[in-house]
Amino acid sequence: FVFFMLLLVLGNNYLVMFVGWEGVGLCSYLLIGFWYKNTDYNNAARKAFVMNRIGDLGFLLGVILMFITYGSISYNEVFSNAGTASTAVVTTIALLLFVGAMGKSAQIPLYTWLPDAMAGPTPVSALIHAATMVTAGIYMVTRSNVFYSISEVAAQTVAIIGVTTALFAATIGLLQNDIKKILAYST
Repeated sequence: FVFFMLLLVLGNNYLVMFVGWEGVGLCSYLLIGFWYKNTDYNNAARKAFVMNRIGDLGFLLGVILMFITYGSISYNEVFSNAGTASTAVVTTIALLLFVGAMGKSAQIPLYTWLPDAMAGPTPVSALIHAATMVTAGIYMVTRSNVFYSISEVAAQTVAIIGVTTALFAATIGLLQNDIKKILAYST
């Protein structure tokens, strides 16, 4: 697990970040399905897997468009040439990357996997999901801030989705009885 998180954070290009991104997602899937004899936990693991793959597809398409546009996926080259592409292309790249973050960070509409993900063992579940999975999406958007600073539409979309998710999750969290689900909605 630590290896994948280090790849995600320490890589110098989007491909290495994506490998770490997928590794963290795999660890999450395996953790949620830890008690594999329980059908509810298996269903929760599948739900997390599908929701994260939807987000991962957006992330991957953003990286592919980035490579087509800039000829590289290295942070240095992409960020130094970010302003050379049209605003529409930069907006598309930023929004596709944000779809990846929505899946990993459980943002609307890809938020439903996180409360079910609490099926895993509590201490590890809190570590992987609250401290890592949710943070991975935020890290990726922050790391890609050049695109969001160029595209006002993408920056506003991130803000609107973030605020909406926070308010929606807080409202749902108020009505929960399970402490693990309350913690999930609070992240």
